[in-house]
Amino acid sequence: MKHAIGKVLSLSAAVLSLGVCTGAYADPVAHFDFITHAPDSDAWWNTVKNGITQADEDFNVQTDYRNPPNGDIADMVQLINQAAAHNYDGVVTTIADFDLLKGSVAKLKAKNIPLITANTGTEQQSAELGAIMHVGQPEYLAGKEAGLRAKADGVKTFLCVNHYATNPLSFERCRGFAEAIGADTKTSTLDVGTDPTGIESKVSAYLRAHPDTQAVLTLGPTSADPTIRAVTKLGLAGKIWFATFDIDPDVAKAIKDGTIKFCTDQQPYLQGYIPVAMLAIMHKNHNTDVAAARSELEKDPNFIKRLQAYGLKPVYEARNISSGPGFITPQNIEQVSALAGRYR
Repeated sequence: MKHAIGKVLSLSAAVLSLGVCTGAYADPVAHFDFITHAPDSDAWWNTVKNGITQADEDFNVQTDYRNPPNGDIADMVQLINQAAAHNYDGVVTTIADFDLLKGSVAKLKAKNIPLITANTGTEQQSAELGAIMHVGQPEYLAGKEAGLRAKADGVKTFLCVNHYATNPLSFERCRGFAEAIGADTKTSTLDVGTDPTGIESKVSAYLRAHPDTQAVLTLGPTSADPTIRAVTKLGLAGKIWFATFDIDPDVAKAIKDGTIKFCTDQQPYLQGYIPVAMLAIMHKNHNTDVAAARSELEKDPNFIKRLQAYGLKPVYEARNISSGPGFITPQNIEQVSALAGRYR
């Protein structure tokens, strides 16, 4: 019996040491739905999911994560329709395609289901959809900030490797970069799809056909990893200016060995955690007062511990919360890479 009690006490101590709310073992006080456009094959979203899971633990709520397995936006529309019919206590959704989603999102508003948008989409689109707030990275700004770094290095031509051209806002990253260096977005952007072998082949063919290309920008690990292989096989690793969005182990390694100059970091963990936490706080307070909920979130001890443990820095605005852009460089890669794919 003493041995069994010792195990229970040890478990309790471990839970408390992590700063996890013990209320997570009680019945959840609210039930939310988190809908994204991501296909099952996109491992980048695992970090978002971890943020959702830990917000559920910290605020004693339950959140369903749902996505179209193949990334089909038409299937995403149906998921939002189902969320409205289910009468969730709150819904989070990405704005993968404003025009396609606005009809289904209107059904949430008609039922007075609180809505927060996250990840992709603009703050203006979020407001037009009737969302309480948006949590994400301004895509054009992120692309422009990366482009300004390239411009400072003398870059005038580039290839933007777009693996999710089905999302119109993905082109904002390419456009921001192009305008920063004075290049043409359309002729500099390559739609490569999501097949790794296909991406490597298309990038290799483009760089062979355009030997004057000074830089490569990839929009995430799905396109970055095959592009790393392409430039390496072409003998361009460390010679061609190369940056990417978002991190995974291959990107981290490429930053360390000099193949990639930096990674634009949108802190995906925050895109999962903050929307759930904000909905939970507003549900508890029986209102949708963003300022009051944000103030409560900023003081929450569990949230503070998460930020410190993972080295995260949200940017608080009047209505929205930006999760980026930040930059992962050789100077901070060691700290970040230890958490890559889980919390960074």
